[in-house]
Amino acid sequence: MITDATLARIGQGVELHHHRGRRADARDLFARIWDEIGGEQGDPLHVCVLAHAMADVQDDVRQELVWDQRALAAADLLTEDRVARAGVTLPVAGLYPSLHLNLGECYRKLGDLDLAREHLRRAEAGIGALGDDEYAQLIKGGLERLARLLAPE
Repeated sequence: MITDATLARIGQGVELHHHRGRRADARDLFARIWDEIGGEQGDPLHVCVLAHAMADVQDDVRQELVWDQRALAAADLLTEDRVARAGVTLPVAGLYPSLHLNLGECYRKLGDLDLAREHLRRAEAGIGALGDDEYAQLIKGGLERLARLLAPE
């Protein structure tokens, strides 16, 4: 169970976007939280999760890429202890498949298929860190979709 108040607020923004279709409201909430945590200088867990969510509500793929890159950089600073103290049950390694999936998708949209394939490869290499729950199935489905889109014709 998530015990971190900032992560819970980020979750509210995700709910606004994914379940209520209120993308702009989610983006506004994420921007306020970003300012509150001190941006990229904030707690790496908050930065990672928030940047990952903020990427999903961008209208421009280049901005989406910037947020996804921030999320990945913050993930590299995370420790298992910090994640556990926040009540997150996923290990740090379990964050990477989704992060690389999103980066691969951004690069695909931008036409950089080599980088897209590299991130797809990195996501696939880390998929073992996920269990076999609904989240894992979502990520695996995304990877399969991206692989089809990147397959040579």
